[in-house]
Amino acid sequence: MIIEVRDDFDLKKIQISGQCFRVKEAGSGIFMFITGEHVVFIKELGDKKFEVSCSEKEWEEIWTAYFDLDRSYEDICRKEYGKHDFTDKAIDFGRGLRILRQDKWEMLVSFIISQRKSIPAISSAVEALCRKFGSEIDVTDVHFEEDGEWSTDEACKDPIYSFPTPEQMAGATLDDFKECGLGYRAPYVYDAIRKVLSGELDLEEICRLDDEALFEKLMTVHGVGIKVSNCVCLFAYSRMGRAPIDVWIKRAIDEEYGGVDPFPEYGENAGIIQQYIFYYEKNGAKQLLK
Repeated sequence: MIIEVRDDFDLKKIQISGQCFRVKEAGSGIFMFITGEHVVFIKELGDKKFEVSCSEKEWEEIWTAYFDLDRSYEDICRKEYGKHDFTDKAIDFGRGLRILRQDKWEMLVSFIISQRKSIPAISSAVEALCRKFGSEIDVTDVHFEEDGEWSTDEACKDPIYSFPTPEQMAGATLDDFKECGLGYRAPYVYDAIRKVLSGELDLEEICRLDDEALFEKLMTVHGVGIKVSNCVCLFAYSRMGRAPIDVWIKRAIDEEYGGVDPFPEYGENAGIIQQYIFYYEKNGAKQLLK
């Protein structure tokens, strides 16, 4: 199916933006995204057109929300532009990024794992969990209509697994988690599983909470601190006013904003601006010179 996305939408920038750990470039200009039991391959065709491997129904019901396509990032950039020179540079460099609306349980576990790990190490640990505890997803029928010779056989030489549910990980031991590369974070994930399965933490029910209450509730999980909770709020619950501060953002605040947190100025769009700044700090020209 061919879709048209007139708003900012850059698949490569999204892949390396630090918010997702299972997106892969499956072929030249072809990107694979996974959420729940769903997999989609997307190929950019140019002129804001993309070919997607799923049905129109699945695109509308699953992927439109996942890619936050009902929100105009062009309008947000226009609204927030001009408040600070450095932010403007970051916006210009990062145009095409979008905040993905990802699975709540996957984001909670993934960002618990993310502490003091590089993005490749996080991705490796997440994939190890998926292989050990997840379910294999059937993608044998996936192909692109305009390129009949391309199929998932070329890109998916290894099986694709869903992110495991709390139930699938219920019988796991701490050693199982450590074998997946979780290290000292293993007890944190174990605590998250325990709280979710007991009903102490209902990841769907807490959607009803306001931003601050949601943020506080997530931190009841052992090992979930300020940064991790804000990441889950932003990347799982689409709370766009939450701006996670990691070492990259802290450095930007110190070096570019005179040590003053700029995000309150961006209000309900603070999380989106944070993503532009993070992407620029990590991938911008000044990093390539180091």
